[in-house]
Amino acid sequence: MVYDATISEPATDRPAPAAEPVTFEWPKEGVFAIPDWVYTSRTIYEREVERIFRGPTWNYVGLEVEIPNPGDFRRAHVGPVPVITVRGKDGRIHVVENRCAHRGTEFCRERRGNAREFVCPYHQWQYDLEGNLAGIPFRRGLKGKGGMPADFDFAAHGLRKLRVATLHGLVFASFASDVEPLARYLGPEVLDEIATVFEGRQVKVLGRVRQRIECNWKLYHENIRDPYHATLLHVFLVTFGLLRADQVSRQVVDSEGRHAIMCSAKGEQELNETTRQLNSFKAGFTLKAPELLDYAKEDRGPWSVAIQSIWPNFAVQREINTLAVREIVPNGPDEFYLYWTFFGYEGDAPEMTRQRLRQANLMGPAGLVSLDDGEVMEFVQSGLRKTRASAGVIRLGGDEMGSTDHYITEAALRSLYAHYRQAMGL
Repeated sequence: MVYDATISEPATDRPAPAAEPVTFEWPKEGVFAIPDWVYTSRTIYEREVERIFRGPTWNYVGLEVEIPNPGDFRRAHVGPVPVITVRGKDGRIHVVENRCAHRGTEFCRERRGNAREFVCPYHQWQYDLEGNLAGIPFRRGLKGKGGMPADFDFAAHGLRKLRVATLHGLVFASFASDVEPLARYLGPEVLDEIATVFEGRQVKVLGRVRQRIECNWKLYHENIRDPYHATLLHVFLVTFGLLRADQVSRQVVDSEGRHAIMCSAKGEQELNETTRQLNSFKAGFTLKAPELLDYAKEDRGPWSVAIQSIWPNFAVQREINTLAVREIVPNGPDEFYLYWTFFGYEGDAPEMTRQRLRQANLMGPAGLVSLDDGEVMEFVQSGLRKTRASAGVIRLGGDEMGSTDHYITEAALRSLYAHYRQAMGL
């Protein structure tokens, strides 16, 4: 069973752009206060594109299983920049900018497919699968007139090529020549969790969905490393014990503050000292299909939920038995696209595949859990844009930074913005 759904509605009632501050001075409280302009400023967004997405970062651009054969390709993004991930005739994976070297046309419009070459529809410039310029119509003119100069250098006018690295079937790319090796960039904690999900396993894509969320792209990274909201907002998670403050939990943050993993062990639907304090806990709720919560343990470690936030454009989801990767594609300061690819493993029994697809209903644009996130993040952006500029407060957990063994903290957010300020020169 494969599904490929699209959620894309025209924007409505979008407010006018927020006024740009005269200077971008971070509040004196440091990482305990996040100024509104990091979410609303066009100037800051453009600096993020240059310093983060075009800077020394590794960006997720696909699964190897999506391009198994020479000529197979998929469209992807590094920040807002469209790129193509393609397997060349030599079997190697290449990532090239989806921009014709002639006039800048975004020439590849198919989301995925197979090609012998790439041809720009505007003037038919041709590129091989490695991104090299291979042909130009009327290069030598016609009947002795026109054409390209005799010294025109094909090698200097190919597609812009990115550095490529792979890990357990995941493909990453970078514009930066000085980016650190992928393993060092991810760090030991993320490497271990990625290995838990992918190492030695052949992935099988089950379906894809995509959505547009009208808020700043960083709010999504905050959301998936913010256990405070997760233990309060999500009625489904809290009620049925998938993630709650009274359960065994841990949040892991890498040494740079870039990446984080939110982990939890499944609990029960029970009244106790914690759940009595939670408006989101519904003791009387029952499911007509209780198999939605079935959990077959299939990996090492105690966690039934582990969500990885990998800076700057990637997340890996392990939620009981549903698995997915998520791509974050910013589209200006006030909007981003989120692409979900749900997967299982080759060799899964049919019932396990059905279970993964059933539990996929927890996630995605209309998921029993993720629906809450999409809506509330838009509420945040609306509040930031429509009120007098100020700064958000992230004081939960006191001075804690980095990894914690509990969820009543915003330590991972403080660590992220310590890294962000350094990367952005703020």
